[in-house]
Amino acid sequence: MHHLNSAAFSEANAPSTLSADPSQQVDVPRYWSTSVSRVTDSKVYIRGYDLEEMIGNVPFAASTFLLLQGRLPTPAEADLLDAVLSAIMDYSLQKSGTVAARYVASANPNMAAALATGILGVGKNTMDPADTARFCIDMYSRLQTSNKTSDALAVEIVEELRARKQRIPGLGHPVFRYVDPRAQKLRQRAVDAGIWGPRAEFFEEIFRAFTSLPGKQSIVLNDIGMMALVLVEMGFSPEETTGLAILSTLPGVIAHVSEELGQKRPIRTVPEGTAEYDLTAKDFNNDWSKAGWKRE
Repeated sequence: MHHLNSAAFSEANAPSTLSADPSQQVDVPRYWSTSVSRVTDSKVYIRGYDLEEMIGNVPFAASTFLLLQGRLPTPAEADLLDAVLSAIMDYSLQKSGTVAARYVASANPNMAAALATGILGVGKNTMDPADTARFCIDMYSRLQTSNKTSDALAVEIVEELRARKQRIPGLGHPVFRYVDPRAQKLRQRAVDAGIWGPRAEFFEEIFRAFTSLPGKQSIVLNDIGMMALVLVEMGFSPEETTGLAILSTLPGVIAHVSEELGQKRPIRTVPEGTAEYDLTAKDFNNDWSKAGWKRE
């Protein structure tokens, strides 16, 4: 293991000292730079606002909006983000991340460890709106540079994806058919808030083109897909939509982990009868010899 010279390391990473001679002073970028928050000896500032003044006055969703976008939201924006953060909440034991969190809690009865496990369950196949958000943004950019009508381009996009055997993100659900009621509720809230816009509209055009195909009529635009569309229209980046989805689902995971800890059932395993095992019995000594090993 190499030992660093601490003095040299500190000097290399510290901001350069400005010259005592004003004529020699040069602006040097700081090692860290943030406009999110700062702390003094008596105050905490969030995007420049005194946190003491915010506590009890600014709802959690509005504070979240402020932190991410750097400005105070309108009441309509705050209400809509609150609706987004309430759209997932929980999906019982049908959400693999929640099940994983409970398994971990049974082995390591620690809320933080179990929550981290639940978060790691958010990804491409479940709970993450980022792919839908990127698709929505990219396809609308394509529309803006195309000379085709939106409905014709939507059909073309669907045909291209089908040829590549590539799914449209944000579509489908293991239970709901034709309509995901949570998604439609969220869409209506966005429309009422005046935030539903052209990018989301074009995504819906693509969705309609896809569901007009034989055998696809019952496919839904799901809650995660709708969450992505609403958040994109609110100005959030695809990466931020992932974080907000995680924030949305955390109360449910906390509740499940708390329940698991309260049940005090240590070390959950795969229940007997729910897994299929290879029952082949092999001759170890014979196969060991065949593999070229010799006994001492």
